Amino acid sequence: MIETRLGEFEEVLLLLVGILGEDDAYAFRIAEEFEKQTGRAVSIGAVHSTLDRLEGKGFLKSEMGKATAARGGRRKRIFTITAIGKRVLKDSRDFKVSLWQQYPAFKVNFV
Repeated sequence: MIETRLGEFEEVLLLLVGILGEDDAYAFRIAEEFEKQTGRAVSIGAVHSTLDRLEGKGFLKSEMGKATAARGGRRKRIFTITAIGKRVLKDSRDFKVSLWQQYPAFKVNFV
């Protein structure tokens, strides 16, 4: 059975892959965007291992991009969210919104 629960870090990385899109969703750029969006430092190793785990769960897929002179001829591993990954993100969002709507101090209508 595929594990469909997401930890916070996994969820944020999945969202960042979607935000960055097909050209920019590679580990180093994802780490940069994580730090920019959260104000928290992250190791590239943590990003790599989490992206690998998410790909193993079927939530992401990756392809090797073209070699570029800017990278000394090295290729980037570009990530995209799978249909299952999108569903898991939506389910996670819906669950959290449901909880927020039940919390009396912050009860509001979320979209």
